[in-house]
Amino acid sequence: MKKMNHFVLISAAGLLGFTACKGPAQKGAPAMPPTPVNITEVSVAPAVYYDKFPATVTALNNVELRSQVAGFITGIFFKEGEIVQQGKTLYEIDRRKYQAAYLQAEANVASAKANYNRARKDDERYKRLAEQDAVARQILDNAEAALETTRSALAAAEANLAAVRTDLDYSLIKAPFTGRIGISQVRLGAQVSPGTTLLNTISSENPIAVDFVINETDLSRFAAMQGKSINAGDSTFRLQLSDGTMYNHGGRILAVDRGVDNQTATVKVRIEFNNPDSRLKDGMSSVLQVLNEQSGDRLILPYKAVTEQMGEYFVFVAKDSVAAQQKVHLGPKIGDKIVIMDGIQAGDKVIVEGFQRLRDGGKIQIGIPAAPQGAPAKK
Repeated sequence: MKKMNHFVLISAAGLLGFTACKGPAQKGAPAMPPTPVNITEVSVAPAVYYDKFPATVTALNNVELRSQVAGFITGIFFKEGEIVQQGKTLYEIDRRKYQAAYLQAEANVASAKANYNRARKDDERYKRLAEQDAVARQILDNAEAALETTRSALAAAEANLAAVRTDLDYSLIKAPFTGRIGISQVRLGAQVSPGTTLLNTISSENPIAVDFVINETDLSRFAAMQGKSINAGDSTFRLQLSDGTMYNHGGRILAVDRGVDNQTATVKVRIEFNNPDSRLKDGMSSVLQVLNEQSGDRLILPYKAVTEQMGEYFVFVAKDSVAAQQKVHLGPKIGDKIVIMDGIQAGDKVIVEGFQRLRDGGKIQIGIPAAPQGAPAKK
């Protein structure tokens, strides 16, 4: 019986000792170590950035050449793709019948003029005789009527002469302005019809225009820039060509369209560029870059420091070894950096590495240990 009591006492003492050892461990979990991070200080730096708009190069003058008289092509007097001067003869349409019609019209004018001169002299003669009461009134009336008839016939003959002279002139197709002519759509001997047969197209090249559309909310911005002249080195408008290269001449607003498209709520804007080297061609696709009004000294951060949550953007700011999450509003991205419009201030220390495991208010330790050689770096 004594042995049994001794065993119970020992068991109770062991249980009390086990409970005493276990109690402190349950009382509080060990604190999590601070998260190692790297930081950068927010600074103010010049931020020059551009708004980009799809654009199309457009010739300021672009004309389709069509014949206004019928006939066969008897002459082509240009080299395809060359610059032609205003007034240069480009095509000739068989002129023989138009020259014949012109000569006949000239003869008709001469005949009508002779009849008119005779009628005028008769009228003058009968008027003098009528003053002396030496001729019947009816004869005088007939002379005056004949004069008016011949005067009308002369006017009709002169009008016909002008018409056939126009047709004769139209048989020579001339350049309406100085520009680059395209590939001919007809060859020697081809028959053309007035107003329907396309002969060629001619476009002016210097200066040249670039057309693009803006949202109606930007209308006042571009209207304010209208009329400003191009200064040397002006970079308000920059043109990026389809091959990615930048055009080396500045531009200015030539025109803002008269109204807003009701279906798209957009307005067409035309920019004029000098094109002395004929590098820009009518119809080319390009990207017009317009200097943003908010360019200037701005807060700039590495873009990798920004996180997105439900369409909003945040950064972690290091404050006394604690990470504080702050909402920011972003500006444009410039390379691997981003402009911050508001939410932080210059001098704030923003975490750029290691924030993936952080929560607002989490402990941090500045400096991420270097990864062992051959091992992937920690993020």
